[in-house]
Amino acid sequence: MEAAAHAVHEHAEHPPAANVSSRVEAQFLGMLLFIISEIMLFGAFFTAYFFVRVVRGAEWFPFDRFELPVAIAGVNTAILLSSSFTMHWTLEGIRNENRRALKAGILTTFLLGLTFLTIQVNEYVHLGFAPSDNAQATIFYCLTGLHGAHVFVGLTLLAMVTVRAFRGHYSAKEHRGVEVPGIYWHFVDIMWIFVFSSLYLL
Repeated sequence: MEAAAHAVHEHAEHPPAANVSSRVEAQFLGMLLFIISEIMLFGAFFTAYFFVRVVRGAEWFPFDRFELPVAIAGVNTAILLSSSFTMHWTLEGIRNENRRALKAGILTTFLLGLTFLTIQVNEYVHLGFAPSDNAQATIFYCLTGLHGAHVFVGLTLLAMVTVRAFRGHYSAKEHRGVEVPGIYWHFVDIMWIFVFSSLYLL
């Protein structure tokens, strides 16, 4: 009787763990849901962009005296895409308990992302037009600025991972803190391909 009463008392103080119906880990599920919401956000801006393209016809860029720096943006695209490969190198390094690869990979990824963002800011300085000048400029700044904001968030996550990596955190068994920001960083890179292709190449 005493044992039964004790069990009931323990159950009252410590309820059983909540039932988890999904086989996807909470960290991955949270990041995937977040990415889906961000895709919808980008989709709204892309809708506005294609609406402007349809209404304006062939008048996108160049027009008047304004022209987009396609070559510089192309180099910047290569820089950002390279960071996806270094991010993959980072993940493979920690999965194989290679701490040198982890440190070198995450630091390189961070520096490549920072280089991309620096070049984009420098591009804004030298474009010669402001977001309020016309519809094309507004859409251009909104899409590239939205992506730039996501790169900034990604760099913040990468900086945290870099600091933890150099402090000896993460292992082959425990590296969720590297994988989840890695998923976000790959999303940022893939989204830039759509932004670059739409704004600079079409």
